[in-house]
Amino acid sequence: MAFRDLHASGCFVIPNPWNAGTAKYLRRLGFRALATTSAGFAFARGLPDGAAGLNEMLAHISEIVNATDLPVNADFGAGFAGEPEGVAQNVKACVKTGVAGLSIEDATGSDLNPLYEFSLAVDRIKAARGAIDETGSGVLLTARAECYLTGHSQPFVESIRRLQAYAEAGADVLYAPGVAKREEMRQMVEAAAPKPVNILVSADLGLRVYDLAEMGVRRISVGSALARAAWSGFIRAAKEIAEQGSFGAFAELTPFAELEQFFRAESTAAAGR
Repeated sequence: MAFRDLHASGCFVIPNPWNAGTAKYLRRLGFRALATTSAGFAFARGLPDGAAGLNEMLAHISEIVNATDLPVNADFGAGFAGEPEGVAQNVKACVKTGVAGLSIEDATGSDLNPLYEFSLAVDRIKAARGAIDETGSGVLLTARAECYLTGHSQPFVESIRRLQAYAEAGADVLYAPGVAKREEMRQMVEAAAPKPVNILVSADLGLRVYDLAEMGVRRISVGSALARAAWSGFIRAAKEIAEQGSFGAFAELTPFAELEQFFRAESTAAAGR
């Protein structure tokens, strides 16, 4: 219920850790919920986004769930199945990890037909909804319209059409990653009402949490952005060593002692629970 309550009013940021350590640190910073990132996890495994299999993803989701006591929303891709029956089966497996929420997207992964046909996409959300209800878990279902990220010719119009249909199909939260214009965000929130809308901020859009809250956005996620921030620091330092033979980037590092102290305290607290 705590996770559901966060969506009832106001606006909150749900950052995306990619391993147990980053999940623990985000909790320390006071965030009230976490979300997994399929891309962040895949990159850490040396894979492109979407290449991790179902069992790998379920294990990863479990790792994030068990890392803290915060509610976790699972980035569950397209449900690791095409047909509604397969989506339902896999959603039940995801619920067993202990997540507070999960998202199902409508991207096929195919360049030929990037989005699931409209009626099938709706049926997939209905199947996910039914599967969650059968578990009696109260897990929140987020439906994602991937129109912006798949190069649809009219991403805003098609996103609205799909999100409204997904709401009717039983989605609790609506999400169209890739929307970047303020007016489109505002209209999306209005079109989705009373269902809460998640907005992805994975680049500098010139917006603050306050700005998005003022538009009526309920939830803000950052996708792979934090993972890419870590990769950026790693790449910058590694390139300096390889190309210049110098170590200047190390001057900006978080001290070893600070991280060591934090994780020792976390380990001690976990042992005492």
